[in-house]
Amino acid sequence: MSFVKNLQKLLQQNIREYGMYIALFVIMAIFTVTTKGIFISSRNISNLLNQTGYIAVLGVGMTLVIVIRHIDLSVGFLAGFLGAVAAIALVFWGLPVYIVIPMVMVMGIMAGMIIAFLVAQLKIPSFVATLAGWLIYRGAILVVTESTGTIIIPDATFNALGNGYIPDFPAMGFLPGLHKLTLLLGVIAIIAFIISELRGRKNKQSYNFEVLPLNMFVLKIFFISLIVGAITWVLAGYNGLSWTVVIVLIVVLVYHFITTQTVLGRYIYAIGGNPEAAELSGISVKKLIYVVFGSMGMLSALSGILFSARLQSATTTAGTLFELDAIAAAYVGGVSAAGGVGKVVGSLIGALVMMSLTSGMNLMGIGIAYQYIVRGAVLAGAVIFDVATRNRGK
Repeated sequence: MSFVKNLQKLLQQNIREYGMYIALFVIMAIFTVTTKGIFISSRNISNLLNQTGYIAVLGVGMTLVIVIRHIDLSVGFLAGFLGAVAAIALVFWGLPVYIVIPMVMVMGIMAGMIIAFLVAQLKIPSFVATLAGWLIYRGAILVVTESTGTIIIPDATFNALGNGYIPDFPAMGFLPGLHKLTLLLGVIAIIAFIISELRGRKNKQSYNFEVLPLNMFVLKIFFISLIVGAITWVLAGYNGLSWTVVIVLIVVLVYHFITTQTVLGRYIYAIGGNPEAAELSGISVKKLIYVVFGSMGMLSALSGILFSARLQSATTTAGTLFELDAIAAAYVGGVSAAGGVGKVVGSLIGALVMMSLTSGMNLMGIGIAYQYIVRGAVLAGAVIFDVATRNRGK
Protein backbone atom coordinates (compact mmCIF):
# COMPACT_ATOMS: atom_id res chain seq x y z
CA MET A 1 0.00 0.00 0.00
CA SER A 2 2.88 2.38 0.81
CA PHE A 3 4.25 1.75 -2.71
CA VAL A 4 0.95 2.82 -4.30
CA LYS A 5 0.76 5.89 -2.04
CA ASN A 6 4.34 6.86 -2.86
CA LEU A 7 3.67 6.43 -6.59
CA GLN A 8 0.50 8.52 -6.38
CA LYS A 9 2.31 11.26 -4.44
CA LEU A 10 5.21 11.23 -6.91
CA LEU A 11 2.90 11.66 -9.90
CA GLN A 12 0.87 14.40 -8.21
CA GLN A 13 3.95 16.42 -7.24
CA ASN A 14 5.70 15.96 -10.58
CA ILE A 15 2.75 15.76 -12.97
CA ARG A 16 4.11 18.65 -15.03
CA GLU A 17 7.42 16.87 -15.63
CA TYR A 18 6.11 13.33 -16.06
CA GLY A 19 2.92 14.20 -17.96
CA MET A 20 4.71 14.61 -21.30
CA TYR A 21 6.47 11.25 -20.92
CA ILE A 22 3.15 9.59 -20.17
CA ALA A 23 1.59 11.32 -23.20
CA LEU A 24 4.42 10.15 -25.49
CA PHE A 25 4.11 6.59 -24.20
CA VAL A 26 0.33 6.56 -24.71
CA ILE A 27 0.61 8.01 -28.23
CA MET A 28 3.26 5.49 -29.27
CA ALA A 29 1.26 2.62 -27.75
CA ILE A 30 -1.92 3.65 -29.60
CA PHE A 31 -0.15 3.95 -32.96
CA THR A 32 1.70 0.66 -32.41
CA VAL A 33 -1.66 -1.09 -32.00
CA THR A 34 -3.49 0.78 -34.80
CA THR A 35 -0.66 0.23 -37.31
CA LYS A 36 -0.17 -3.42 -36.27
CA GLY A 37 3.38 -2.81 -35.10
CA ILE A 38 4.61 -0.84 -38.12
CA PHE A 39 4.96 2.34 -36.06
CA ILE A 40 7.40 0.74 -33.62
CA SER A 41 9.47 -0.95 -36.33
CA SER A 42 13.19 -0.16 -36.45
CA ARG A 43 12.95 1.57 -39.82
CA ASN A 44 10.04 3.82 -38.79
CA ILE A 45 11.53 4.78 -35.42
CA SER A 46 14.82 5.63 -37.13
CA ASN A 47 13.03 7.79 -39.70
CA LEU A 48 10.92 9.39 -36.96
CA LEU A 49 14.00 10.44 -34.98
CA ASN A 50 15.68 11.84 -38.11
CA GLN A 51 12.54 13.82 -38.98
CA THR A 52 12.40 15.13 -35.42
CA GLY A 53 16.00 16.36 -35.44
CA TYR A 54 15.70 19.78 -37.04
CA ILE A 55 12.55 20.62 -35.02
CA ALA A 56 14.08 19.39 -31.75
CA VAL A 57 17.10 21.67 -32.25
CA LEU A 58 14.78 24.65 -32.76
CA GLY A 59 12.67 23.56 -29.80
CA VAL A 60 15.69 23.69 -27.47
CA GLY A 61 16.40 27.30 -28.41
CA MET A 62 12.73 28.25 -28.35
CA THR A 63 12.39 26.87 -24.83
CA LEU A 64 14.94 29.38 -23.53
CA VAL A 65 13.32 32.22 -25.49
CA ILE A 66 9.91 31.44 -23.95
CA VAL A 67 11.46 30.97 -20.50
CA ILE A 68 12.62 34.62 -20.57
CA ARG A 69 9.08 35.65 -21.61
CA HIS A 70 9.71 36.29 -25.29
CA ILE A 71 8.93 34.57 -28.60
CA ASP A 72 10.80 34.16 -31.91
CA LEU A 73 8.69 33.77 -35.05
CA SER A 74 11.63 34.26 -37.42
CA VAL A 75 13.43 30.98 -36.74
CA GLY A 76 11.66 28.91 -39.41
CA PHE A 77 12.55 30.97 -42.44
CA LEU A 78 15.90 31.91 -40.90
CA ALA A 79 16.68 28.17 -40.83
CA GLY A 80 15.48 27.81 -44.42
CA PHE A 81 17.50 30.84 -45.57
CA LEU A 82 20.72 29.73 -43.86
CA GLY A 83 20.25 26.21 -45.23
CA ALA A 84 20.06 27.79 -48.69
CA VAL A 85 23.21 29.82 -47.97
CA ALA A 86 25.01 26.61 -46.98
CA ALA A 87 23.90 24.99 -50.25
CA ILE A 88 25.06 27.97 -52.31
CA ALA A 89 28.43 28.03 -50.50
CA LEU A 90 28.94 24.32 -51.17
CA VAL A 91 27.69 24.19 -54.76
CA PHE A 92 28.51 27.57 -56.31
CA TRP A 93 31.29 28.97 -54.14
CA GLY A 94 33.08 25.62 -53.84
CA LEU A 95 33.77 26.00 -50.11
CA PRO A 96 34.53 22.87 -48.05
CA VAL A 97 32.10 21.62 -45.41
CA TYR A 98 34.39 22.48 -42.50
CA ILE A 99 34.25 26.13 -43.58
CA VAL A 100 30.58 26.28 -44.56
CA ILE A 101 29.09 24.95 -41.30
CA PRO A 102 30.89 27.36 -38.91
CA MET A 103 30.27 30.24 -41.33
CA VAL A 104 26.53 29.60 -41.47
CA MET A 105 26.28 29.19 -37.71
CA VAL A 106 28.09 32.50 -37.14
CA MET A 107 25.60 34.10 -39.55
CA GLY A 108 22.83 32.61 -37.40
CA ILE A 109 24.31 34.15 -34.26
CA MET A 110 24.51 37.54 -35.97
CA ALA A 111 20.87 37.27 -37.08
CA GLY A 112 19.87 36.47 -33.50
CA MET A 113 21.86 39.45 -32.23
CA ILE A 114 19.97 41.78 -34.58
CA ILE A 115 16.66 40.58 -33.11
CA ALA A 116 18.10 40.94 -29.61
CA PHE A 117 19.11 44.54 -30.38
CA LEU A 118 15.56 45.39 -31.43
CA VAL A 119 14.12 43.74 -28.31
CA ALA A 120 16.70 44.72 -25.67
CA GLN A 121 17.82 48.17 -26.84
CA LEU A 122 14.86 49.54 -28.77
CA LYS A 123 12.26 47.82 -26.56
CA ILE A 124 10.32 46.50 -29.56
CA PRO A 125 8.04 43.60 -28.54
CA SER A 126 9.67 40.33 -29.58
CA PHE A 127 6.49 39.28 -31.38
CA VAL A 128 6.72 42.30 -33.70
CA ALA A 129 10.51 42.20 -34.12
CA THR A 130 10.55 38.52 -35.03
CA LEU A 131 7.49 38.82 -37.25
CA ALA A 132 9.50 41.37 -39.23
CA GLY A 133 12.33 38.82 -39.35
CA TRP A 134 9.86 36.17 -40.55
CA LEU A 135 8.93 38.37 -43.51
CA ILE A 136 12.53 39.40 -44.28
CA TYR A 137 13.92 35.85 -44.25
CA ARG A 138 10.98 34.57 -46.30
CA GLY A 139 11.90 37.10 -48.95
CA ALA A 140 15.61 36.34 -48.57
CA ILE A 141 15.04 32.65 -49.38
CA LEU A 142 13.23 33.62 -52.58
CA VAL A 143 16.00 36.06 -53.51
CA VAL A 144 18.87 33.56 -53.16
CA THR A 145 17.00 30.75 -54.92
CA GLU A 146 15.08 32.68 -57.59
CA SER A 147 17.69 32.13 -60.32
CA THR A 148 18.23 28.43 -59.65
CA GLY A 149 15.12 27.18 -57.83
CA THR A 150 15.92 24.02 -55.90
CA ILE A 151 19.67 23.68 -55.30
CA ILE A 152 20.85 20.05 -55.28
CA ILE A 153 23.69 19.42 -52.82
CA PRO A 154 26.10 16.71 -54.07
CA ASP A 155 28.50 16.87 -51.08
CA ALA A 156 28.39 13.42 -49.43
CA THR A 157 29.92 14.63 -46.15
CA PHE A 158 27.33 17.39 -45.74
CA ASN A 159 24.43 15.12 -46.70
CA ALA A 160 25.58 12.51 -44.17
CA LEU A 161 24.55 14.93 -41.39
CA GLY A 162 20.92 14.36 -42.38
CA ASN A 163 21.01 10.83 -43.80
CA GLY A 164 24.17 9.12 -42.57
CA TYR A 165 24.68 6.74 -39.65
CA ILE A 166 27.58 6.22 -37.29
CA PRO A 167 29.96 3.41 -38.32
CA ASP A 168 29.87 0.00 -36.67
CA PHE A 169 32.37 -2.57 -35.47
CA PRO A 170 33.28 -5.42 -37.83
CA ALA A 171 30.68 -8.21 -37.70
CA MET A 172 32.88 -11.22 -36.84
CA GLY A 173 29.72 -13.30 -36.41
CA PHE A 174 28.76 -11.47 -33.22
CA LEU A 175 25.13 -10.22 -32.96
CA PRO A 176 24.45 -10.42 -36.70
CA GLY A 177 21.92 -7.92 -38.01
CA LEU A 178 22.40 -5.52 -35.09
CA HIS A 179 24.44 -2.32 -34.92
CA LYS A 180 26.89 -3.18 -32.16
CA LEU A 181 28.32 0.31 -31.58
CA THR A 182 24.79 1.64 -31.01
CA LEU A 183 24.17 -1.11 -28.44
CA LEU A 184 27.45 -0.28 -26.69
CA LEU A 185 26.61 3.44 -26.57
CA GLY A 186 23.18 2.57 -25.18
CA VAL A 187 24.75 0.52 -22.37
CA ILE A 188 27.20 3.34 -21.60
CA ALA A 189 24.32 5.85 -21.51
CA ILE A 190 22.36 3.69 -19.05
CA ILE A 191 25.40 3.23 -16.79
CA ALA A 192 26.16 6.98 -16.88
CA PHE A 193 22.52 7.78 -16.06
CA ILE A 194 22.48 5.41 -13.07
CA ILE A 195 25.77 6.81 -11.72
CA SER A 196 24.51 10.38 -12.17
CA GLU A 197 21.25 9.62 -10.36
CA LEU A 198 23.03 7.87 -7.46
CA ARG A 199 25.50 10.74 -7.11
CA GLY A 200 22.72 13.33 -7.24
CA ARG A 201 20.72 11.49 -4.58
CA LYS A 202 23.77 11.23 -2.34
CA ASN A 203 24.51 14.96 -2.68
CA LYS A 204 20.91 15.88 -1.82
CA GLN A 205 20.99 13.65 1.23
CA SER A 206 24.25 15.24 2.40
CA TYR A 207 22.51 18.63 2.46
CA ASN A 208 19.35 17.16 4.03
CA PHE A 209 17.28 17.90 0.91
CA GLU A 210 14.15 15.89 0.25
CA VAL A 211 14.71 12.87 -2.01
CA LEU A 212 12.43 10.27 -3.53
CA PRO A 213 11.54 7.25 -1.40
CA LEU A 214 13.95 4.42 -2.18
CA ASN A 215 11.34 2.29 -3.94
CA MET A 216 10.28 5.21 -6.16
CA PHE A 217 13.92 6.04 -6.88
CA VAL A 218 14.61 2.46 -7.97
CA LEU A 219 11.42 2.43 -10.07
CA LYS A 220 12.44 5.66 -11.82
CA ILE A 221 15.90 4.31 -12.67
CA PHE A 222 14.43 1.02 -13.86
CA PHE A 223 11.87 2.54 -16.22
CA ILE A 224 14.17 5.15 -17.73
CA SER A 225 16.88 2.54 -18.23
CA LEU A 226 14.28 0.23 -19.79
CA ILE A 227 13.14 2.96 -22.20
CA VAL A 228 16.71 3.87 -23.21
CA GLY A 229 17.53 0.20 -23.67
CA ALA A 230 14.42 -0.43 -25.78
CA ILE A 231 15.09 2.57 -28.04
CA THR A 232 18.72 1.52 -28.43
CA TRP A 233 17.68 -2.05 -29.34
CA VAL A 234 15.15 -0.82 -31.89
CA LEU A 235 17.65 1.55 -33.52
CA ALA A 236 20.34 -1.14 -33.56
CA GLY A 237 18.01 -3.21 -35.73
CA TYR A 238 18.20 -0.64 -38.55
CA ASN A 239 21.55 1.04 -39.28
CA GLY A 240 21.99 2.23 -35.66
CA LEU A 241 22.28 5.84 -34.50
CA SER A 242 22.15 8.48 -37.21
CA TRP A 243 24.39 11.52 -37.19
CA THR A 244 21.26 13.64 -36.83
CA VAL A 245 20.36 11.91 -33.56
CA VAL A 246 23.95 12.25 -32.31
CA ILE A 247 23.93 16.01 -33.05
CA VAL A 248 20.53 16.48 -31.35
CA LEU A 249 21.67 14.55 -28.26
CA ILE A 250 24.84 16.66 -28.02
CA VAL A 251 22.80 19.88 -28.29
CA VAL A 252 20.31 18.72 -25.65
CA LEU A 253 23.05 17.57 -23.25
CA VAL A 254 25.06 20.79 -23.63
CA TYR A 255 22.01 23.02 -23.09
CA HIS A 256 20.77 20.82 -20.24
CA PHE A 257 24.13 21.26 -18.52
CA ILE A 258 24.12 25.03 -19.12
CA THR A 259 20.58 25.50 -17.80
CA THR A 260 20.92 23.25 -14.74
CA GLN A 261 24.56 23.48 -13.67
CA THR A 262 25.78 26.99 -14.50
CA VAL A 263 25.26 30.55 -13.27
CA LEU A 264 24.11 31.53 -16.77
CA GLY A 265 21.30 29.00 -16.55
CA ARG A 266 20.17 30.26 -13.16
CA TYR A 267 20.15 33.83 -14.46
CA ILE A 268 18.00 32.84 -17.46
CA TYR A 269 15.37 31.28 -15.20
CA ALA A 270 15.59 34.19 -12.76
CA ILE A 271 14.75 36.61 -15.59
CA GLY A 272 11.84 34.43 -16.63
CA GLY A 273 10.53 34.29 -13.08
CA ASN A 274 10.66 38.04 -12.46
CA PRO A 275 12.65 40.33 -14.82
CA GLU A 276 12.39 43.37 -12.54
CA ALA A 277 13.62 41.50 -9.48
CA ALA A 278 16.42 39.95 -11.53
CA GLU A 279 17.56 43.39 -12.71
CA LEU A 280 17.49 44.74 -9.16
CA SER A 281 19.58 41.80 -7.97
CA GLY A 282 22.36 42.72 -10.40
CA ILE A 283 21.54 40.50 -13.39
CA SER A 284 21.91 42.25 -16.75
CA VAL A 285 18.64 41.41 -18.46
CA LYS A 286 19.80 43.03 -21.72
CA LYS A 287 22.93 40.86 -21.94
CA LEU A 288 20.90 37.74 -21.29
CA ILE A 289 18.47 38.68 -24.07
CA TYR A 290 21.45 38.91 -26.44
CA VAL A 291 22.72 35.52 -25.26
CA VAL A 292 19.36 33.77 -25.64
CA PHE A 293 18.47 35.24 -29.04
CA GLY A 294 22.03 34.72 -30.29
CA SER A 295 21.76 31.10 -29.20
CA MET A 296 18.39 30.84 -30.97
CA GLY A 297 19.95 32.14 -34.18
CA MET A 298 22.80 29.63 -33.96
CA LEU A 299 20.39 26.75 -33.44
CA SER A 300 18.28 28.01 -36.35
CA ALA A 301 21.37 27.74 -38.54
CA LEU A 302 22.01 24.21 -37.29
CA SER A 303 18.38 23.30 -37.96
CA GLY A 304 18.67 24.65 -41.50
CA ILE A 305 21.83 22.61 -42.04
CA LEU A 306 20.17 19.41 -40.81
CA PHE A 307 17.08 20.00 -42.96
CA SER A 308 19.07 20.77 -46.12
CA ALA A 309 21.31 17.76 -45.49
CA ARG A 310 18.26 15.52 -45.03
CA LEU A 311 16.68 16.70 -48.29
CA GLN A 312 20.13 16.89 -49.95
CA SER A 313 18.95 20.19 -51.39
CA ALA A 314 17.78 23.72 -50.58
CA THR A 315 14.27 24.65 -51.65
CA THR A 316 12.26 27.87 -51.87
CA THR A 317 9.79 26.60 -49.26
CA ALA A 318 12.34 25.39 -46.67
CA GLY A 319 11.48 26.56 -43.16
CA THR A 320 7.72 26.81 -43.68
CA LEU A 321 5.95 26.37 -40.31
CA PHE A 322 9.19 25.34 -38.55
CA GLU A 323 8.67 28.11 -36.00
CA LEU A 324 5.19 26.86 -35.12
CA ASP A 325 6.46 23.29 -34.75
CA ALA A 326 9.25 24.54 -32.47
CA ILE A 327 6.85 26.57 -30.34
CA ALA A 328 4.51 23.59 -30.11
CA ALA A 329 7.41 21.31 -29.11
CA ALA A 330 8.41 23.72 -26.34
CA TYR A 331 4.88 24.04 -24.93
CA VAL A 332 4.09 20.33 -25.17
CA GLY A 333 7.46 19.72 -23.52
CA GLY A 334 6.40 21.63 -20.42
CA VAL A 335 7.56 25.22 -20.88
CA SER A 336 5.22 27.71 -19.23
CA ALA A 337 3.51 30.47 -21.18
CA ALA A 338 4.13 32.70 -18.14
CA GLY A 339 7.91 32.22 -18.40
CA GLY A 340 10.46 30.97 -15.90
CA VAL A 341 9.54 27.28 -16.22
CA GLY A 342 10.68 24.72 -18.77
CA LYS A 343 13.46 22.22 -19.50
CA VAL A 344 15.38 21.67 -22.71
CA VAL A 345 14.95 17.90 -22.35
CA GLY A 346 11.21 18.56 -22.34
CA SER A 347 11.44 20.28 -25.73
CA LEU A 348 12.97 17.10 -27.15
CA ILE A 349 10.08 15.05 -25.76
CA GLY A 350 7.63 17.65 -27.07
CA ALA A 351 9.13 17.42 -30.55
CA LEU A 352 8.86 13.63 -30.40
CA VAL A 353 5.20 13.90 -29.37
CA MET A 354 4.33 16.18 -32.28
CA MET A 355 6.32 14.20 -34.87
CA SER A 356 4.95 10.90 -33.53
CA LEU A 357 1.44 12.22 -34.13
CA THR A 358 2.36 13.10 -37.71
CA SER A 359 4.13 9.81 -38.38
CA GLY A 360 1.41 7.68 -36.82
CA MET A 361 -1.43 9.45 -38.62
CA ASN A 362 0.45 9.17 -41.93
CA LEU A 363 0.80 5.42 -41.42
CA MET A 364 -2.92 5.21 -40.66
CA GLY A 365 -3.74 7.13 -43.84
CA ILE A 366 -5.40 10.04 -42.02
CA GLY A 367 -5.78 13.16 -44.18
CA ILE A 368 -3.60 16.22 -43.65
CA ALA A 369 -6.63 18.35 -42.66
CA TYR A 370 -7.43 16.10 -39.71
CA GLN A 371 -3.74 15.90 -38.80
CA TYR A 372 -3.62 19.68 -38.30
CA ILE A 373 -6.77 19.52 -36.17
CA VAL A 374 -5.33 16.78 -33.93
CA ARG A 375 -1.98 18.53 -33.53
CA GLY A 376 -3.74 21.80 -32.71
CA ALA A 377 -5.86 20.05 -30.10
CA VAL A 378 -2.74 18.53 -28.50
CA LEU A 379 -1.05 21.95 -28.34
CA ALA A 380 -4.17 23.53 -26.82
CA GLY A 381 -4.32 20.71 -24.30
CA ALA A 382 -0.68 21.31 -23.31
CA VAL A 383 -1.30 25.02 -22.66
CA ILE A 384 -4.52 24.28 -20.73
CA PHE A 385 -2.56 21.76 -18.66
CA ASP A 386 0.09 24.41 -17.95
CA VAL A 387 -2.48 26.96 -16.79
CA ALA A 388 -4.32 24.38 -14.66
CA THR A 389 -1.15 23.19 -12.89
CA ARG A 390 -0.02 26.78 -12.22
CA ASN A 391 -3.41 27.71 -10.77
CA ARG A 392 -3.35 24.61 -8.60
CA GLY A 393 0.12 25.55 -7.41
CA LYS A 394 -1.16 28.96 -6.31
